[in-house]
Amino acid sequence: MRHSLPIAPQFYVTAPQPCPYLDGRMERKLFTALQGEFATKLNDALSKQGFRRSQNVLYRPSCADCSACFSARIKVADFAPSRSQRRVLKKNAELQRNAMSPWATEDQYNLFRRYLEHRHADGGMADMDIFEFAAMIEETPIKSRVIEYTAPSDDGTRDLAAVCLTDVFDDGVSMVYSFFEPELTKNSLGTYLILDHIDIARSAGLPYVYLGYWVPGSPKMAYKAGFKALEIYRNGDWEPLEDPDSFDADTHPLSIDPIAEQVAKITLPDILPTQKD
Repeated sequence: MRHSLPIAPQFYVTAPQPCPYLDGRMERKLFTALQGEFATKLNDALSKQGFRRSQNVLYRPSCADCSACFSARIKVADFAPSRSQRRVLKKNAELQRNAMSPWATEDQYNLFRRYLEHRHADGGMADMDIFEFAAMIEETPIKSRVIEYTAPSDDGTRDLAAVCLTDVFDDGVSMVYSFFEPELTKNSLGTYLILDHIDIARSAGLPYVYLGYWVPGSPKMAYKAGFKALEIYRNGDWEPLEDPDSFDADTHPLSIDPIAEQVAKITLPDILPTQKD
């Protein structure tokens, strides 16, 4: 009789570094490797508990004296676009979507560089070269897609306008990273990509669109609260975000559980051993 081993991921914590969302804060991440035959099941399980994927790693914030980051997702069945979001859909009606395997191209990288130079010139990705960009796109052990959006040009061809690296879960789609043409800022392409992913999830019969983290007090994350039917992961459960203004980014350091307790509360996927005579 032969048994397969159950999943037993090891969890680690990064060294503190300046928080990219809130000035004067230090961030720390809890993370584990995403690999092996159970990678998809582990990714699905931990994503429901506030984790995000970056290449072959799953992580979530685990700061020593702050818990202001909340994993956010949109409940597709309850979502209805606002008036301004309907205008965004109309404004981008000429965009065409093309989903493909996660393979990086030179056109994608050139767009990525223009996007960073105009919007995140001082960010952590500012020095990313084409090889690092390719790794971000291509190093995925789960079902992922690169979704390109093209716009008509004056010469009758189509130009790359936006790109989103998208993961496919058992209960939704996750927008891992997106970027777009900075000259089309007036088109609100960031909002459009989320709206289109809601349509993608709905057409696939998937209940959620995962957006990453919402951080009260962070201007760069405030836009996520503008989507109806938004849920956040707090205290081990998903709950509707009913009043964003009621959240305070200040947190007492004694309210943060020790790392060992955080890890003990993580629910791992139930992988039954196979048996063969």
